[in-house]
Amino acid sequence: MSPVVSLTVEAGLQAEQDLLASICAGDAEFGLLFWQPHDRALVMPRRLSRLPGFEHACEVSAGHGWPVLLRETGGEPVPQSAATVNIALVYAPPRSEGDHGRIETAYRRLCDPICQLLDELGGVASLGEVPGAFCDGRFNVNLDARKMVGTAQRWRQSKGGQRPVGLVHGALLLENERESMVAAVNRFNEACGLEQRVRAESHIALHEKFQAPDALERLEALYRTLLSRLLDA
Repeated sequence: MSPVVSLTVEAGLQAEQDLLASICAGDAEFGLLFWQPHDRALVMPRRLSRLPGFEHACEVSAGHGWPVLLRETGGEPVPQSAATVNIALVYAPPRSEGDHGRIETAYRRLCDPICQLLDELGGVASLGEVPGAFCDGRFNVNLDARKMVGTAQRWRQSKGGQRPVGLVHGALLLENERESMVAAVNRFNEACGLEQRVRAESHIALHEKFQAPDALERLEALYRTLLSRLLDA
């Protein structure tokens, strides 16, 4: 059975924040959410809303079928559609780890299971920046040197401020909608007066390389194993 929940982009972003709040409140030890939009939007960090051309760029983007939504994590504009599966991992690190390296460790916990899956499928997985990719970053998960997953994270304190709790997010490109996604990002950037332009060939979708109908179930199992080990640490 697929672990993926179908939601609007707005509802999916809210579900992630609700999951983070729930773990912070102590309702559960960890959270794991896979969700797939059944609409589409261009999602970007709140800081971009302060740019002079933002409102105009939003109108242009919405007029082409890509309404703009704001998220709580950082980065750059990211297109979300039914071609995307989002993974949200929420947990408090073991107390023995301390705060040193917490950000990088969280990214590795999100990325390593994806890399393991890609290696098992016969691809070449890597982490790192890809020139021409939208929302490029050091912790992209790449398949055959092209970006497949973008990542971001956000941290809060648990109830009473006793422990940090992290929401680590990955947006995985499942189906090939690269051309329209890149067009949406470039259209917004141009209308907003931003210099960055991105390229479709810098990205790859999982199903362009592998069909693997059970890939997401296998990935969910890898995450649950990881989270169980964290609880035992």
